[in-house]
Amino acid sequence: MRDPAAVCDDTGTPVPVPATVSRIVSLVPSLTESVAATLPGALVGATDWCAHPPGLDVTRVRGTKNPDLDVIRRLDPDLVLANAEENRPADLEALRAAGLPVWVTRIETLDQALASLARMFADACRVEVPPWLVRAGEVWREPHRGPRRTAIVPIWRRPWMVVGRDTFTGDVLARLGVDNLYAGHPERYPRIPLAELAGARPDLVVLPDEPYAFSRTDGPESFPGLRCVPVGGRLLTWYGPSLVAARAELERALR
Repeated sequence: MRDPAAVCDDTGTPVPVPATVSRIVSLVPSLTESVAATLPGALVGATDWCAHPPGLDVTRVRGTKNPDLDVIRRLDPDLVLANAEENRPADLEALRAAGLPVWVTRIETLDQALASLARMFADACRVEVPPWLVRAGEVWREPHRGPRRTAIVPIWRRPWMVVGRDTFTGDVLARLGVDNLYAGHPERYPRIPLAELAGARPDLVVLPDEPYAFSRTDGPESFPGLRCVPVGGRLLTWYGPSLVAARAELERALR
């Protein structure tokens, strides 16, 4: 039976979560990894993009933007996990209309990620806050004390797009002493001509390998004379167990 006293997700939407949650479908790679590390037996469905943990053996429900709603309904989950940025409102509304509880996260900063995940586990998944999440909070608690640098963070080419305002990625970098030059842009992921990007003369060009697969041989050639730092996109954009190791790995890469 559904719990009549619904709890509210990050968007303030009431979610009628059952008292016991034993079947979960995740539509967000970060949340999939988080649940797999905490309640592996409860995860019954995930998107095709959910690549962590490796070898995850659950029913695939297509992508974050085009989930197979019929497959999700047939899985009969106690809970569907989604994200306000990653997933389309129309898909989530269709799942709610089918009687499925849908919990939506909204995450733009590291602090929001830690708080949101804690609430998701306690209120939506009905379990204790996992030790890895506690550890992640400890890892990121210490402020950066060194000099600050500037960066641009391309996420796509043809057309060139970069990280703009109010993003988890920008907040993670800021906590490491790296200030995003486009943090004040009106758009969250603006299209910026390459000539303007190169002309901004940042201290660093941070090149994550997702969503576009930038690498040491694909991307740096576009920024001659600038220091380019390829990094794992999961370290910059995923909020989950990767947060425990992300700080040390990013600090080494950005050194």
